[in-house]
Amino acid sequence: MTSVFDDLVGQEHIVEILKGAVAASRTGEESQEMTHAWVFTGPPGSGRSSAAVAFAQALICPNKGCGVCSDCNSAKTSGHPDVEIIRTEGLSIKVEEVRELLTRVAWAPSMGGWRVVVMEDADRLTESAANALLKAIEEPGTRTVWLLCAPTLHDVLPTIRSRCRHLQLRTPSLEAVTQVLINRDNIAPGMADFAARVSQGHIGRAKYLATNESVRSNRKLIMQLPLQLGSLAAAFQAAQTLVDIATAEANSSSDERDEKEIEKLQEAYGKGATGRGMATGGAKAVKELEKEQKSRSTRMVRDSIDGALLDIATFYRDVMMVQAGANDALINKELETEIRTLAEKTKPQSTIKKINAIMDARTNLSHNAAPLLTVEALMCVLAR
Repeated sequence: MTSVFDDLVGQEHIVEILKGAVAASRTGEESQEMTHAWVFTGPPGSGRSSAAVAFAQALICPNKGCGVCSDCNSAKTSGHPDVEIIRTEGLSIKVEEVRELLTRVAWAPSMGGWRVVVMEDADRLTESAANALLKAIEEPGTRTVWLLCAPTLHDVLPTIRSRCRHLQLRTPSLEAVTQVLINRDNIAPGMADFAARVSQGHIGRAKYLATNESVRSNRKLIMQLPLQLGSLAAAFQAAQTLVDIATAEANSSSDERDEKEIEKLQEAYGKGATGRGMATGGAKAVKELEKEQKSRSTRMVRDSIDGALLDIATFYRDVMMVQAGANDALINKELETEIRTLAEKTKPQSTIKKINAIMDARTNLSHNAAPLLTVEALMCVLAR
């Protein structure tokens, strides 16, 4: 029998808890198993958002999450009237968005027994937005469940997390991810092994790598950058190359989408239907959409650069493993010769400093530092 929890790879401990909560929810009473607020944390790719959405499906499904009924399918695609899935595409979730959300979720469930809100990026709440959400969690509706997702518990406001039940997801094993790619996505075993290994257990990125040749090609170029840092000029060139690749990759997936969104909005305001252009307010709505698209594009570029930096970090991680004598634990086996050569030329202390510099650059990017300047400064450190 199928279940909405089938895709939660390597999270058996979480599935057991959630199934118990779903069973307890049928009694209509808040209990130790079922409460009104949850926070799902875990490293990228662990499936924290997938777990929250699956839980939402199970709560409103008459069969406790069968995965095939209309309720399960509509909940997963944000089409169910009692399930709100908040997926922010900007740099932050603003207080106006939270207040609008609170107005909607104040209504009683229209179909199922629960009204469920899934917030996939609770770590992106601004301070004022988090405070607005706190009031709703402190005084919850009788049939409203909040499911918040964040990388770590510390990314959530302390006053919010103290009122939530915490579930910590873990990174799936490489073997588990490989089997999912082979069995679910029909990917060849060799490619599945490569994708699982270099994505470090991130199921979504593993599938993206395995099915997209251009992404694999871009990653190959990025992984060559640490080998080209022979001078200061080369460091600046490597920084420009990395930013250009990341920007092009982000823009390739957003340009067509942006154009279609604007066309649909213009059509909604009557463009082309009357021969007189859009109805009143259309131009303002298009400007607002373009502003949102610009914010989304900025975030996608930063996320793409962050992913590239993580890939480079795995290179220096492999160097450190060789220096420590752990030769069988390499992520980038395709670069084993280059990794061993660099490991012999440098000291472990230098490798650790470079890994720390990459992590610092990622932190600076998350704080809205200028991407090119941040990467240039990093490459200068890596070139030493």
